[in-house]
Amino acid sequence: MAGLLCAIVVIHSYYEPEPTPDRLSSYYDPPIKAGIAMSMAWAVFAMFVGVWVALLLAWPELTFDQPWAGFGRLRPVHTTGVIFGFGGNALIATSFHVMQRTSRARMPDQISPWFVLAGYNLFCILSVSGYFIGITQSKEYAEAEWYADIWLVIVWVTYFVLYIRTIARRKEPHIYVANWYFLAFILVVAILHIVNNIAVPVSIGHAKSYTVWAGVQDAMVQWWYGHNAVAFFLTAGFLGMLYYYLPVRAQRPIFSYRLSILSFWGITFFYMWAGSHHLHYTALPHWVQTLGMTFSVMLLVPSWASAGNALLTLNGAWHRVRDDATLRFMMVAAVFYGLSTFEGSFMAIRPVNSLSHYTDWTVGHVHAGALGWVALITFGSFYTLVPSLWKRERMYSAGLVEVHFWLALAGTLVYVFAMWNSGVIQGLMWRTYTKEGTLAYSFLDSLVAMRPYYVARAFGGILFLAGAIVGSYNIWMTVRAVPQAADTGKDAPQPEKVAVAGE
Repeated sequence: MAGLLCAIVVIHSYYEPEPTPDRLSSYYDPPIKAGIAMSMAWAVFAMFVGVWVALLLAWPELTFDQPWAGFGRLRPVHTTGVIFGFGGNALIATSFHVMQRTSRARMPDQISPWFVLAGYNLFCILSVSGYFIGITQSKEYAEAEWYADIWLVIVWVTYFVLYIRTIARRKEPHIYVANWYFLAFILVVAILHIVNNIAVPVSIGHAKSYTVWAGVQDAMVQWWYGHNAVAFFLTAGFLGMLYYYLPVRAQRPIFSYRLSILSFWGITFFYMWAGSHHLHYTALPHWVQTLGMTFSVMLLVPSWASAGNALLTLNGAWHRVRDDATLRFMMVAAVFYGLSTFEGSFMAIRPVNSLSHYTDWTVGHVHAGALGWVALITFGSFYTLVPSLWKRERMYSAGLVEVHFWLALAGTLVYVFAMWNSGVIQGLMWRTYTKEGTLAYSFLDSLVAMRPYYVARAFGGILFLAGAIVGSYNIWMTVRAVPQAADTGKDAPQPEKVAVAGE
């Protein structure tokens, strides 16, 4: 059905009048606009499901007597919807914008961008619908059916080729660092996805498949994938956003271009070795666990280099941070990035991991990064991009941007602090012994102790969801507003001087 719909759209456009030659002198922005809309739609949907799951953990009686409404199916709907639906569409849209502006080059064709965007969202829909039906590979972060996996490979290779083609036809000789991060994100995610999801289908007409990995090898490949998905999907790609939109919004050049390159190569090299820290105290060989722990600690250097580079860029622009909620989104995102990477390196140390592993501390850490870093830098980038893209003077309501910021920050802090407390208490209860050497608390005792924190988590999620709804409304009203001037579509490629400034 999706293919038929796209074919109709393409055929309909094919018979339109031949475009004028000056079309090539402007950027191609319609796919970027569609990507922003899809990203916000996925955000509201997936965060709603996340709140639903959080409420179920606090009040299990709220469930429906339906298989699709169980925790085991709703949870991957939430994670896939947020990470890949919201985050993935945001990355595609902003990368299309950044690569054109920093290269002063239009995308080489008008079909590939739409194929990437539509094909990617089709993958997300296939994955989410599969979870509701109950078809998964039972893998963390990679649970889609085999046919959806193959479809994503086709889409993703097209995305990579499109990016390379645009960079190759650039008029700006310098390749700005944001493009380095976006390209690393695209290339490495393709490698990770293919290796982790190698499987043999039962038949062409059946959704079931068997993975080629087994036992401890499967676990190692899974967490090589899982942690590098965090590294290159949720870190490198969003650092590409940070390195472009923060200097543009602050009207300041990046503090140190050399530091951004150092950070890039450090993150790219160190992250590849860190995944095994998820498997401490398992059957994985001890030396592999130690290797993962060591590289995780070393990761703190390039990670803090990027966080520090972002904050030092704001020197001389702190008055803008005070008055501009959009820039405050980005500043707080950089702070959360620094805090989350420190926490990740700390939790990778084996004795710390013995307390934190399998507890809600890990959940809190993940959401400090997902909400505090990924979501906030995305919202800040959108609030910078939307008025420019739709030729509006400003966002529809600066007050609603302010409201969104405080809802998002409050929701993140409530959520993360609740999970930190919950996780530490869980870890301590599970390792407390009586004088006789037996466990002092049953697992049920720990669940009872967690309930107040689960209620707080649900409240934090509701606040963050409310902020996403406010942001979606503000973007929608901005799009509907009267433009500054008639939009002729002749947005001539010009260099973004603030963004590409040097040292």
